[in-house]
Amino acid sequence: MSIEITYPNRYFIINKPFDMVSQFVSTHQVRLLGDLDFNFPEGTHAVGRLDNESEGLLILTTNKKVTQLLFQGEKKHNRTYLVLVKNVVSEETVKQLQTGISIRVKGGENYISSPCGASIVTDAKAIYPYAEDYREAYPHTWLLLTLTEGKFHQVRKMVLAVNHRCQRLIRVSIENIVLGDLKPGEVKEFGEAEFFKLLEIEKY
Repeated sequence: MSIEITYPNRYFIINKPFDMVSQFVSTHQVRLLGDLDFNFPEGTHAVGRLDNESEGLLILTTNKKVTQLLFQGEKKHNRTYLVLVKNVVSEETVKQLQTGISIRVKGGENYISSPCGASIVTDAKAIYPYAEDYREAYPHTWLLLTLTEGKFHQVRKMVLAVNHRCQRLIRVSIENIVLGDLKPGEVKEFGEAEFFKLLEIEKY
């Protein structure tokens, strides 16, 4: 009779670099999570995703139930993004972002985004130490957006809908888990109790 050995689940965050996909396996020639300088345990997967051009906080775990608990439960969880956009954003535009705007979603339908937190950031490096960008030499604005929903490319579509093209997109927090000064490509591990407490989700 064989005995199945089970190991405790593990919980990580990474600062996903630009030009890396949020997965370990791909049929395309792309940079993968496995290219990071860290030995992740078997069964590790990303919770949610950041597209290839987006950066910042990404949760990885061996616990298959976390995605459902975080994104499909009754409680809506905050996700905050530091966004560099082209040209100067007006306060009127910030109010548009706060109250909801029409964007095109999968299937070609129009969707009104839920009210969200939106503000102009005067010191992006105080939020994310690696926020300096060569495009700051041209007219630009750093924004801080906090959403409780995640339609495909939603942040990029929202700022484009108010006539500002997204030039850099960095997720800086999910609930109370904060990217802080974690360098691009670095990994941080959490204990299970702390992880669930910071995300404000029940274990199951």
